[in-house]
Amino acid sequence: MNHKLFYNQLYTWFEQNHRILPWRETEDAYAIWISEIILQQTRVEQGLPYYLRFIERFPDIQSLAQASEDEVLRYWQGLGYYSRARNLHHAAQEVVARGQTPFPRTFDQIRALPGIGEYTAGAISAFAYNLPYPALDGNVYRVLARLYDCEMAFDTTEGKKYFRGLANELLDRDHARLFDSAIMEFGALYCTPTSPECDSCPLNLFCEAYKHHTVELLPVRKPRPKVRDRYLNYSIYIAHGQTLIHQRQENDIWKHLWEFPLEETAEQQDRPTVPHIDFTHVLSHQRLHARFYIYKVSTLPSVEGTKMVSLNELDDYAFSRLTLKALEYIGL
Repeated sequence: MNHKLFYNQLYTWFEQNHRILPWRETEDAYAIWISEIILQQTRVEQGLPYYLRFIERFPDIQSLAQASEDEVLRYWQGLGYYSRARNLHHAAQEVVARGQTPFPRTFDQIRALPGIGEYTAGAISAFAYNLPYPALDGNVYRVLARLYDCEMAFDTTEGKKYFRGLANELLDRDHARLFDSAIMEFGALYCTPTSPECDSCPLNLFCEAYKHHTVELLPVRKPRPKVRDRYLNYSIYIAHGQTLIHQRQENDIWKHLWEFPLEETAEQQDRPTVPHIDFTHVLSHQRLHARFYIYKVSTLPSVEGTKMVSLNELDDYAFSRLTLKALEYIGL
């Protein structure tokens, strides 16, 4: 491959087509880190307002480190995958404790922080410090798989190692920030999962999948695990403007988030005399069938592990997106 020509084509496309995004307009490693963690499991359009709100409240790593976990989770509320927020908080506290503020400056220091893997460390290193590391997100895996017509599953240990080698070979080491930004954006906007416009693609001269008519078959993923069904039965007790909630402590989904008293059953439970609403919530490997029973009572019952709060105080607690949907539907 003629790398110089490839870079010229890619950078020209990027200059003419890239989106204006706040984390792309800065070299602040902290702000870039926050954006990368948010975007790990979230589309740009969905994540942008959360990013702006989070950065406004926690503008630097000191403010994040000094906050309580409950407050951090509240500002993460609605993004899901809450372990990301807990890791952010722990990492901020580690950086401050080690005196590495405003943010670590080497790949190894960044990689050692909680919740940061090879991709995130590479992205921060390149975007903040222009260090020669590839940023391999799903969009880049797709572009690489098609450029090299690679049928190896990119989400296996062997596949990740192989694709990292391809990325390092293609990387513009003198302009890592520009290269990583451009190839990620190209995958997000042009080399899309379905129906990319290959005939007019500015990179089709270099694309082996285009030559071999295999674009739509790539990239290859390993087989997905079977989705597990879970049945969650929540009891929302309401008495004189007050209700009961408890904080999840188990090493399970939504750890440290708040919810209403819960009974999990092997199949859908039915309480025919009690009004309820149903929601289905799909996570990566779980399908949650949630039923929210609504009890309007004169006195709140005694339920172990719960605390009594005013309905007006519910906004002060971090709930899962599922529970937030129920609260919105009920009007609480």
